[in-house]
Amino acid sequence: MNLNQQVDQLAGFLQRHRRVLVLTGAGLSTASGIPDYRDKDGVRRGRTPIQGPDFRKSEAVRRRYWARSMAGWPTLAQAAPNAGHQALAQLEAAGRIDALVTQNVDGLHQRAGTSKLIELHGNIHGVVCLDCRALHRRADIQAWLTAANPALAEAGAGEGGEIVPEARPDGDAEIELDALQDFRMPSCDACGGTLQPDVIFFGDNIPPARTAAALDLMEQADALLVVGSSLMVFSGYRFCKLAAATGKPIAAVNLGKTRADELIGLKVEATASEVLPRLL
Repeated sequence: MNLNQQVDQLAGFLQRHRRVLVLTGAGLSTASGIPDYRDKDGVRRGRTPIQGPDFRKSEAVRRRYWARSMAGWPTLAQAAPNAGHQALAQLEAAGRIDALVTQNVDGLHQRAGTSKLIELHGNIHGVVCLDCRALHRRADIQAWLTAANPALAEAGAGEGGEIVPEARPDGDAEIELDALQDFRMPSCDACGGTLQPDVIFFGDNIPPARTAAALDLMEQADALLVVGSSLMVFSGYRFCKLAAATGKPIAAVNLGKTRADELIGLKVEATASEVLPRLL
């Protein structure tokens, strides 16, 4: 079956089901210049990500995180919604999809105009104080980091002044730093407390209320469309399990293997930015 036929089948899938829930993952944002976590076989690339419990108990881990985040942040800050994000927002506006749950933390769905949205793992553009719970803009933290650590900023600067190591989808970066003991970490300007990006780290749980809201959307839906996710993380895979258990059909747009391949009735192996605009 060629791609045109697959797109036609996917269009039929959306027409047959009135309340389609869309679940998106990192593969949707690769066309925006944000790298994926996994290869086509679902195998994780790069280093093991920092774990939430380690971040909170170890100053050395926090120092390493913020140094790497300072390097990786420009990739996320400069990313713009791609044709896939924009198509999903237009499909929502046209009433052809009902709601969207994303595993991504890049904030691109909001910028594209999607309104009925749950960011399952949070949003990297916010930073929260673990002591007083004050919220900060990540862009403001980046300005502070750059001013406080000029040597690192200059050492990694690209042609336009940005830092250009290999970034990760969560704003981290593949970078080794030799002088971490000299790196200055940010702190809360309200109370001096410990700052953490407002995202769910590996090893941490999604807030129960957010999980309940997302699962409620799955319960209300009559079909599930997965876009750009290998579903290797259980927080995404569980939606396919729930859909299958209740007899709700599942379609997917994803390059390569997913954890739920045996549950997916219609799979289009192409990029979201290529497929989704054609549904309009």
